[in-house]
Amino acid sequence: MKFKEGDKVQFIREGSMVEGVVKEVKDCSPDMWYLIDDKCKDSWIFGGHLILLTLLPVIPKFAADAINTFKDEGDSLAVAIDYEVYTEALIKELSLDIKMRGWLWETSNQELFARAWMDGYEVEQEPLYYIKVIDSYFGYINLNLKTGAYTTSTNEEPVGFKTKFTEKEIKNMDTRYWAFAVPVEEMEETK
Repeated sequence: MKFKEGDKVQFIREGSMVEGVVKEVKDCSPDMWYLIDDKCKDSWIFGGHLILLTLLPVIPKFAADAINTFKDEGDSLAVAIDYEVYTEALIKELSLDIKMRGWLWETSNQELFARAWMDGYEVEQEPLYYIKVIDSYFGYINLNLKTGAYTTSTNEEPVGFKTKFTEKEIKNMDTRYWAFAVPVEEMEETK
């Protein structure tokens, strides 16, 4: 297999699997040599010793929950991928997210779901939010992780406190707080 600059690859060095990126290609016909940056050092590696690094598919948490649930139930991929299976009764019975039916309606998501089922997956990072209830530097909801009490303070996250929440966490606190949610990314960009 031929690799090109920028390809993510794996190879074995001193008995351990190492990941790196192809920086340079040298054609020494009939052999191919690749300069690999593995974050520790650059190494020239014979092409026959490289494997293309395939990344796991990234899926939403609700899709990961569905995969785990159907596998735990002993169901097949064919059952789990059929969007018509996701009736209101089944969703309630298995505690699945109603979004699954619409998500699987998209053909590209069916393929993603199948790859995730077969090869494993990474869960998409849910967006995080601050809850800004007062227009002030000290107007953010803070959760004391030790006591479970909520206070207002800055949006900084000192040890023992939580200031960043998912949409679900906010709505579980009080659905009215959702109106005060500010995306963390938005706040970080303005700094």
